[in-house]
Amino acid sequence: MRVDPVTIRDRFSCIWKAFESMMKNQSLPCNIKFLIEGEEEVGSVNLGEFVKNNKARLKADVILISDTSMIANDVPSITVGLRGLSYVEVEVTGPNRDLHSGVYGGAVANPIQILGEMIAATKDETNHITIPGFYDDVVEISAEERNEMAKAPFSQDAYMKDLQINDVHGESGFTTNERTSIRPSFELNGIWGGYIGEGAKTVLPSKAFAKISMRLVPNQTSEKITALFQKHFEKIAPKSVKVKVTPHHGGEPVVTPTDSVAYKAASAAMETTFGKKPIPTREGGSIPIVALFERELGLKSVLLGFGLNSDDIHSPNEHYGIFNFMKGIETIPHFFKNYAELMKK
Repeated sequence: MRVDPVTIRDRFSCIWKAFESMMKNQSLPCNIKFLIEGEEEVGSVNLGEFVKNNKARLKADVILISDTSMIANDVPSITVGLRGLSYVEVEVTGPNRDLHSGVYGGAVANPIQILGEMIAATKDETNHITIPGFYDDVVEISAEERNEMAKAPFSQDAYMKDLQINDVHGESGFTTNERTSIRPSFELNGIWGGYIGEGAKTVLPSKAFAKISMRLVPNQTSEKITALFQKHFEKIAPKSVKVKVTPHHGGEPVVTPTDSVAYKAASAAMETTFGKKPIPTREGGSIPIVALFERELGLKSVLLGFGLNSDDIHSPNEHYGIFNFMKGIETIPHFFKNYAELMKK
């Protein structure tokens, strides 16, 4: 069995401390392999090749990953679905150099304005993504499953208060939780160009840039979506500019089983330590290695995480609560014990 930490946050620490505790108490019920790598946030570009070339060393029964979240400290949950990812950078070039906006403004295309118009054109008035073919492979979730998802505790008022926003925003016809889990998304992660220094400088810039992430749902593939985006973006660009699309990295969406031995072991472990049966949920983020391990090693993962969405992931004040850290240390040994016992049956 392998425990796979894939995070720069302290979420992995609880696995290591749980392992340390089991070793000290001589209560480790099975073999464990640790795979530690430090490229997760930049696409894990070398991990795929390593996995392909070391299948014998990585042979295991199941993968345990703790880089996921719970609904709340008093509402335990286990992640059973993750969105995939297509991440690209775009470069729009107009004139061969920065120009004086008075001398040339109104006669030469402004790459920043053109890029903004192109990005705006990727969604319609219902926030539906307009890239041709983007939704072709999307698996539509049944009404029954959507009803089950709606049973998970969620307060939209508390959600907006936490983010200090006056309203939510997204694809029409879907709830907030559905928009961040079972539906794909298109997000602008960064945009720049021209003069951004102190004071004024009246330039018409030569170039504009943007970084874009598209989250994907089951049956979509990062390779296809990246190709569709590139074709669309190049097609809608006016002749007055040149467009370059650079793919950075991607990952595939996954849904993990809830009837597996590993899931049952994790569910029972959480019920023991939290006093409540955990709710299966789908998360909006991506962990590309889950699909990689399944494809290359034929192994399913159990996503037993203890973080919270309020941990400010990817923000300057990213953190991990002491309660969650301790609960992870307390719960993970029960997972191994339960899994070993269930595998003997």
